[in-house]
Amino acid sequence: MFERLASKVSSALRGLRFKTKISEQDVKIAMREIRLALLDADVNYGVVRDFTQRIQGLAISQEILGSLTPVQQIIKMVHEELTKLLGQKNERINFAPMPPSVVLMCGLQGSGKTTHVAKLAHFFKINGKRVLLVACDIYRAAAIEQLKISGERVGCCTFEEGKLDPVAVAKNGVKYAKDNGYDVVIIDTAGRLQVDVALMDELQKISKAVNISETLLVLDSMAGQDAVNVAVAFDEKVAISGIILTKLDSDTRGGVAFSVSAVTKKPIKFVGIGEKYTDLEVFHPERMAARILGMGDTLSLIEKVESAFGREQEAKLNKKNFDLNDLLSSMQSMKKLGSLKNLVSLLPGVGHKVTEDQLDKGEKELIKTKALVFAMTPKERTNPLIIDASRRRRIASGSGLKVEDLNRLLKQFNSMCKLMKQFDRSGKKRYKKT
Repeated sequence: MFERLASKVSSALRGLRFKTKISEQDVKIAMREIRLALLDADVNYGVVRDFTQRIQGLAISQEILGSLTPVQQIIKMVHEELTKLLGQKNERINFAPMPPSVVLMCGLQGSGKTTHVAKLAHFFKINGKRVLLVACDIYRAAAIEQLKISGERVGCCTFEEGKLDPVAVAKNGVKYAKDNGYDVVIIDTAGRLQVDVALMDELQKISKAVNISETLLVLDSMAGQDAVNVAVAFDEKVAISGIILTKLDSDTRGGVAFSVSAVTKKPIKFVGIGEKYTDLEVFHPERMAARILGMGDTLSLIEKVESAFGREQEAKLNKKNFDLNDLLSSMQSMKKLGSLKNLVSLLPGVGHKVTEDQLDKGEKELIKTKALVFAMTPKERTNPLIIDASRRRRIASGSGLKVEDLNRLLKQFNSMCKLMKQFDRSGKKRYKKT
C-alpha cells in the first residue's frame, strides 16, 4: 500500500544525502517533494500542510544546518513526525478487569467488518483467550450464517438468536459469555451503505446496554478521504476507541492511514493485510514510518518468523542431520510469512531496490524447489547422497523440470549443510582446534 509513497519520500530525501552541507533552500525543496508525495497518496491537505511546516521550521534552525550530521537529523525528524501522524505509539486492546471483555465492532457495509470479527477472534484465541462471537446484524441477508461459518473456521463459538432485537441479543450474549467462562465477547453489528440515524441509534443502545471495553471501527483503506468522514461521524456518535484498517495489502495510495489518525486522534490498532484469517497485524506506527523511509522493519520480520516457525520448527533446523524433508517443511512454514514482496519490504535498504522481475524470479525458484523435492522418494529426501544419475533423470521427469535444475538444487543444499555445520545451536561459528 505504501510502496509508491515510500519510493517518493525516499527520493526526496536522497537528494540531501549526497550533500556535505545543507542550505535552507535544500530543505524547502525536499519538503516540497514530500508534500507532493503525501498529497498524491491522498493524505488530508491540512494534515500535510501542518506536517511539512513543522519539519521545515525545525530543520532550518541554525542547530540543524550547522551540525556535522544535518541529513541524519532531518531524516530522524521526518521519522518522528510520520510516527506522530500514524498515531505516535502502538495502542493495545483494553481488557476489562473482570472478564468478559466486550469488543463492539462497527463500520459500513463492504468494509470487511464481519470478516475482521473472525480475524480478531483468531488473534485473541492464539493469545490464549476464549472468544465468543455475538451476531447482532439481523438485517443483511445471511450475515448471521456468515459469522457462524467464520467462527467455526477459527475455532470460536457464535451466539445468535435469529432476528430478535439486536440490543437484546447483545445483552443475552454477554450474559451467556459470563456464565460460561469466556474471556472476550466480540459483537458483530449491522452496517449500512452510509452513515444514518438508525444505524447510530442502534449502536448507542447496544453501548448503553452492555459494558463495552473497546469500540473498534472497521475502515476500508481504499475509501480514501471518505473513510476519514466516516470515522469522524462514528466517533461523534459512539466514541470509538480504535480503528481496524482493512485492505492494507491493496495498491491503494494509503493516505487514509495518516489522515484518520491525525483527524480523529484515535489509534489504528490493527491492519488487515490479506484475505486469510491469519492476515491481521497489530499496527506499530514507528515501524510503518521506518518502512516508508526505507529503514525496513526487522522487528516485524522477526515476529513473523517466530510465529510461523515456532519452537518445533526451530528444533528441526538446529538438529545435526538437516535433510530435504526439513527444507520442505521450512518452505511450507514460509508460506505463513506472506509473499516474498512483503518480506523484502521489511528488510532495511532493500525494499525499494528489488525489482518485480527479481521477485518473480525468486518466487519461481521456490516453486521449482518444492516440485523437485516432492518428486523424490522419502529415502532420497532423507539421504540426498544416494541420488545418482538414473534417480536424477527420474526426479527431473517427475517434477517436469530439467536435470540441470535438480543439480543446482542439490549443489545449493550441500553448500547450506556445510554452512550450518560451521555454526553451533547458539548461532556462534565453530572453529577447529589447532
